[in-house]
Amino acid sequence: MTGLQQSRLLALAVSGGLLGGAYVSQYGFGLFPCEMCWWQRYPHFAALAFALVSFLATPQRVWVALAGLAIVTSGLIGGFHAGVEYGWWEGITGCSTMPSGTDVMDISAAPLVRCDVAPWTLFGISLAGFNFLISCVGGAAVVALAAYRK
Repeated sequence: MTGLQQSRLLALAVSGGLLGGAYVSQYGFGLFPCEMCWWQRYPHFAALAFALVSFLATPQRVWVALAGLAIVTSGLIGGFHAGVEYGWWEGITGCSTMPSGTDVMDISAAPLVRCDVAPWTLFGISLAGFNFLISCVGGAAVVALAAYRK
């Protein structure tokens, strides 16, 4: 398997796995995302699109490298978000998930999720912190593998 093929599969695995984990935690365990959590998901959607385009369009290495850079972007947003959760710096003011729906009962029943509170941690690392670690390392590996030529 070539470095390009490995990088393409890694991009799909990292972004798909992290998005899958985010949706399992949201719908399976009730950990609703805040605004900054959503910001971390958007680059992963872009990374999946870039990785899929790399199967069809040339130059393939550029598309895969863009996927890797999108993954790193999500990681950097996750790092900022983790810093807000740990109290290292202030986040965006008024950062919370907005209620959806038009019915007053829907709006009043919607959970208010704050960006500066980690809803779950493992070994002191929040979900945003794990996204930072996995995305930065995984995205850098995708870019490195895409650039590698024998």
